Amino acid sequence: MDTIIKIIQVILALSILILVHEFGHYFFARLFKIRVEKFYLFFDPWFSIFKYKPKGGDTEYGIGWLPLGGYCKISGMIDESMDKEAMREEPKPWEFRSKPAWQRFFVMFGGVFFNFILAILIYSATLFTWGEEYLRTEDAIYGVQCNDLALEMGFRNGDRILEFEGEKVDRFHEIQMQLARNQATNALIIRGGDTINLELDPAYIPAVLNTPGMFTLRVPFVIQSVSDSSLNITAGLMPGDMVVAADSIPINAIQDFQEVLLAKKGDSINVTLQRGGELISKILAVDSEGRIGIVLEGDIHKFFNITTHNYSLLAAIPAGFTKTTGTIGNYFKELGLIFSPKTEAYKSVGSFITIGKIFPSSWNWEIFWGITAWLSIMLAVLNLLPIPALDGGHILFLIYEIVTRRKPSDKFLEYAQIAGMMILFAVMFLAFGNDIYRLFK
Repeated sequence: MDTIIKIIQVILALSILILVHEFGHYFFARLFKIRVEKFYLFFDPWFSIFKYKPKGGDTEYGIGWLPLGGYCKISGMIDESMDKEAMREEPKPWEFRSKPAWQRFFVMFGGVFFNFILAILIYSATLFTWGEEYLRTEDAIYGVQCNDLALEMGFRNGDRILEFEGEKVDRFHEIQMQLARNQATNALIIRGGDTINLELDPAYIPAVLNTPGMFTLRVPFVIQSVSDSSLNITAGLMPGDMVVAADSIPINAIQDFQEVLLAKKGDSINVTLQRGGELISKILAVDSEGRIGIVLEGDIHKFFNITTHNYSLLAAIPAGFTKTTGTIGNYFKELGLIFSPKTEAYKSVGSFITIGKIFPSSWNWEIFWGITAWLSIMLAVLNLLPIPALDGGHILFLIYEIVTRRKPSDKFLEYAQIAGMMILFAVMFLAFGNDIYRLFK
């Protein structure tokens, strides 16, 4: 059932993005009185699931059976259909190639533009509906818990990370991604009350990209309740008690106490609890798995200052715009990682299988719309790449034409389209290959 829910979310999100993107092309084409021959969700080689052409209309609308995208076939344009016969005929007034370069520019930019607009609308709507809540890095007062990779790079448990490459790390959950995006060679951190500049080896960036969970949140060991089956049911533990020491070892976080408990399996341990303003000592039994039989307090609002923003409708729109532009900037940085062989980020490129994994296994509209907005930005940015067969390739040639007042020949555009499609097929092969490799890894 979890897999079905993920599949439905992927199909729904991609359908929305494809329709909006292709409608951007369609809108400007019709605005400039250019004929649109086909408007399809998904591809329809050999046959389609559904098609409809209004009586007296020029456009056939339909749904294809191959869910790898969609298309808007514009008359007089060299596209993936490679309709060479039509291009050999004399240009018609309603064709793309008959229109001024500036109009053709807007037709090609329309898909990307509408995807950006969609992201702004979604972010604005989600901020208005649910607001925004996050932990600022500076408010993570107990610092980070490091995995083996982070420790090897020079970070230590309890570090409070402030900056990478002079850029402030604002949100705790983005620490690792910001480290990777900036390909950071230095970090400004607080360690034991001292502010230090930690030098980082960029050779670790590939490992950073492929090792999730480098930094987790350190939270104090605070008791919420004691299990009825606990070995320590009669030990006098109370909700709100916080462990601050164990066998004279200072305890600052859950992770610290867990390490001590594992070393005391099947034994007992002398703990110091903070209860209100006083310190209390207790001897607690530790079971064979290193547990003391208590339920931990899991509400982080009780330990940290959680930043919360609620937005009015008027405030949500500029906030949505700001979130969109910030996400665009971050995605360009992530693309830079992919195109830099030394980062090995190309190994993380994935297909629809990878996209499916980022959706939750249970339906959550807030998460669904957040992922859809991010995918809309991703689709827009990828389409802006100056690769023939993508919108960015067409836009590049149009800018050349506008600046030089010289139009590339149809033959050149045909060859460029073929080259671009070969590049795209290679990228698709890499994406699906990576996913298949990860499935059997």
